[in-house]
Amino acid sequence: MTQFPKWIVDEVRLNKAGLRASAAAATAADLAGNGLHTVCDEARCPNKGKCFAEGEATFLILGDICTRRCGFCAVKKAAPLPADPGEPLRVAGLCRKWGLKHAVFTSPTRDDLPDGGAAHFAETGLLIKQLSPGIRTEPLIPDFSGDIKALETVLTSEPDVLAHNIEMVSGLYPGARAGADYGRSLRVISNSKKLRPDILTKSGIMLGLGEKPHELSRALGDLAASGCDLLTLGQYLAPSKAHRPVEKYYTEDEFALWGEKAGEAGFKAVLSGPLVRSSYRAGALYLKAVRS
Repeated sequence: MTQFPKWIVDEVRLNKAGLRASAAAATAADLAGNGLHTVCDEARCPNKGKCFAEGEATFLILGDICTRRCGFCAVKKAAPLPADPGEPLRVAGLCRKWGLKHAVFTSPTRDDLPDGGAAHFAETGLLIKQLSPGIRTEPLIPDFSGDIKALETVLTSEPDVLAHNIEMVSGLYPGARAGADYGRSLRVISNSKKLRPDILTKSGIMLGLGEKPHELSRALGDLAASGCDLLTLGQYLAPSKAHRPVEKYYTEDEFALWGEKAGEAGFKAVLSGPLVRSSYRAGALYLKAVRS
């Protein structure tokens, strides 16, 4: 395994220090008090301290258990619990309490549900907008097993951004994304654009899983050709020794270079950096796109 670089250790330590701030403690208390999960916790995001200290979090709806077994992900794998019918309103209430301007919410993959959880996504988005007029919503959805009706259901909630991550280059899917399909993920983006061309689309790619430069270039081209507007590029960090190992740690200069290449590929806005995650600075990325 490639040696863990000191600069990442220092940055993660800095972010963890943010968890001791009073604002971060208040954010965590609000989440716990409402029985809500965040991808910040479940995916062990290195930015959690920074975001919590600023009153930001990416809500994880539909529970904290995934029905798939991706080799890179820290979200629990087991038999999931039924959807909580009161969850959308609690998420919306916390968005209002925090005064959010841009709300991101995602979920584990729920292949056990007939619609993959699409109706739950739609209700969450509608209630957030109802309780906080003027807020922007960004559902980060699973692939719904390619069900276009499920995608249509989410789009009825009038999100400002429809996000779905391809996560990695196509050649890595067989070994790292059990149950997923590269082409199907691209179709989530392209179908969203066909159904609602007025809604921005977004995706994210993790670097360091073993991709080759030509494979990454192809993935950028595939996403752009599918109508993807916004893109995030970040360093893969293995959640534990039991997860897929890191094959390479990219430097900040390399992230800047790939960010430039993504811009040249046609994306409206790109956020590229070692600790960038798919929902990191989501509101700022959206504004960059609409103002460009």
